[in-house]
Amino acid sequence: MPAVYSIVAIVAAYLVGSLSFAVIVSRFMGLADPRSYGSGNPGATNVLRSGNKAAALLTLAFDALKGFVPVMAALWWQGRFGWGETTVGLVGLAAFVGHLWPVFFRFQGGKGVATAAGVLMALNPMLGAATLLTWLIVAFFTRYSSLAAIVAAAFAPFFQLLQWGPSPMVLPITVMSLLLVWRHHANIRKLLAGTESRLGQKSAAPSAASSAPHPPPHHPHSSSKHPRKH
Repeated sequence: MPAVYSIVAIVAAYLVGSLSFAVIVSRFMGLADPRSYGSGNPGATNVLRSGNKAAALLTLAFDALKGFVPVMAALWWQGRFGWGETTVGLVGLAAFVGHLWPVFFRFQGGKGVATAAGVLMALNPMLGAATLLTWLIVAFFTRYSSLAAIVAAAFAPFFQLLQWGPSPMVLPITVMSLLLVWRHHANIRKLLAGTESRLGQKSAAPSAASSAPHPPPHHPHSSSKHPRKH
């Protein structure tokens, strides 16, 4: 039975992770779908490009919570269902994978930075704080959210190994970090080309006016009468 409960917990975490709050919050606040402008990524950084900071903050908070809450719930019920660290780690990984490939949004998800941060904070608050601090330092000096995420993700498994040693948590954290770096492959190309957007840089969201058909140009001479010949 513990194995069945573990599978149920992992599936439930995936479903929670599949809630794309960038899209949900944008719809609720009457904003354009974040998948239709900027990087096309349904995440807080791209929502910020719409110019609505409140929407971006809400997206960030809910994306982090959907990684944090399933892991905390697994830790809360760990003793009751006999779960080990492996199950708890897989619950966190499942929530993260749900964000990347959400079943409710045609498997078109984000890159998972906020959700990964929520997972790490629940698994190990000190590890989460160290990873978040790494992100903040890189983002502050470079103004590149993507570069900060890549560096923080790369360091997370090493923080875990160096400070807390080998444990069942290392594998899900490593897989999560590798997936996060892989999801930033387009950003890596842009960074190398010098075309990556910086934090706070706005992108014009599509509007109804821009998609409406334009009237044909008016040519004043075409409607005027030709002068009579004398």
